Parts: sequence; structure tokens; C-alpha cells
Amino acid sequence: MSTPGLTIRAATPEDAELLHELITGLAVYEREPGAVKASPQDLRASLFGEGATAHALICQQDGAAVGFAVYFFNYSTWLGRNGLYLEDLFVRPECRGNGAGLALLRHLAQLAVARGCGRFEWSVLDWNQPAIDFYLAAGARPMDEWTLYRLDGEALAAFAAGESARRTG
Repeated sequence: MSTPGLTIRAATPEDAELLHELITGLAVYEREPGAVKASPQDLRASLFGEGATAHALICQQDGAAVGFAVYFFNYSTWLGRNGLYLEDLFVRPECRGNGAGLALLRHLAQLAVARGCGRFEWSVLDWNQPAIDFYLAAGARPMDEWTLYRLDGEALAAFAAGESARRTG
């Protein structure tokens, strides 16, 4: 099923400002409006520069950008195959319900199948019930037995330098 006027295309370096705007919209939705540290120039370099490993899609409705997705390929040692990891998917609030999110998700699933990926995975905030319901309706299942861990900022630098990165909170 396709929505008339809805298209998905690979983002280009010229989309860096647009991606920054959409990423900022996602941060606002996820209750972290000040969390975006990347500039459009950072996005241009990391998504489109030499050796870039992440990729972006733009979803348009009648030529206007309504959403985006950023993804990369990971690897499963158990499957011996790549997987596709969806880092972010966002549709502008005023454009939700028109099929853009489903189209982005399906496009990525098709890409994963075409590339022989064994998995298509992503994370969702535990309070984001609309997204959880959307993913469940698409046939995804939560991986409740897995806990995401992260090292970032000073803890990452300290650990990399051989110092204790132990912190609480």
C-alpha cells in the first residue's frame, strides 16, 4: 500500500540543514530539546563524508519533507550476517497519520532484505507509547531481556584512557 504523493529518497549533502531541523524536532518530541550537539556541518561530514557509515533517508509528501530516518549496518556474530539498525525515525507531528512513518519503516525493511540482513532493530523510549504501538502493529517485538548500555562524554574518555569510568546515576 502506498500513499499518493509520498516518496522516500536517499538524503544528500544538500539536506544537512533539513536533517538538522528534523533531528531538532525529534529531540523536542523526545523531551531533550537541548540534546542536539551536531551542527549541519557535523551532519554533512558524518553522513556524507569519506568513510561515512551511517545513512539518511528523507520522506516527502508532495515534495515537502515530512520525515527522516537515519540507519547503519551492524553485525551479528550468531547469524554471521549484517543487520540494519535504525538510529532515528521521525515524522513531523502535523504530518503523522499519513503513512510516512510506515513507509520509512517498510523502505528500511526492504533494504535489509535486499542486503541479506538477518535483523532489523531499533530502540524506543519506554514512555513513547504511540511509537511502541506503531512498532507492535508493524509486527516488531520488544527485546525485554536486553538492556542498553552506554559510555559517552567524560566517562567514555576516562575509560578509553584506562581510568575508572564508574559512576552512579
